[in-house]
Amino acid sequence: MEVTAEKNEKVANMIFASIYPHYLNKIVKNGRTKEELDQVITWFTGHDSKSIQALIDEKVTFRSFFQKAKIHPNAHLIKGVVCGYRIEEIADEFELYKQCRQMEKLIEELAKGRKMEKILREEKVRN
Repeated sequence: MEVTAEKNEKVANMIFASIYPHYLNKIVKNGRTKEELDQVITWFTGHDSKSIQALIDEKVTFRSFFQKAKIHPNAHLIKGVVCGYRIEEIADEFELYKQCRQMEKLIEELAKGRKMEKILREEKVRN
């Protein structure tokens, strides 16, 4: 599927606080915890649990959420399909949309029971 400017803008203007409970419900019903969800979001965005809650309370948009983030340098290792979009094929001009899908991929992996050390990607060191 192709990302359009309209789709990118729609996601950019969504309120993070309105989506976070859906993320939480998804992982909790699969036996994971809010702390694990926050750990995944913290790894990806640099926002800790306290700042995640502050951003929820402020009702920031995804645009603002990601503008305030320090995306992990290994984010490029997040690959796969989320909601019909292959993450690595999303055009650079739609960076915000790509970041949103990358975060959703991590949350999906958490919900599916993947081990945290696999979710929090690290570069493979070659000897």
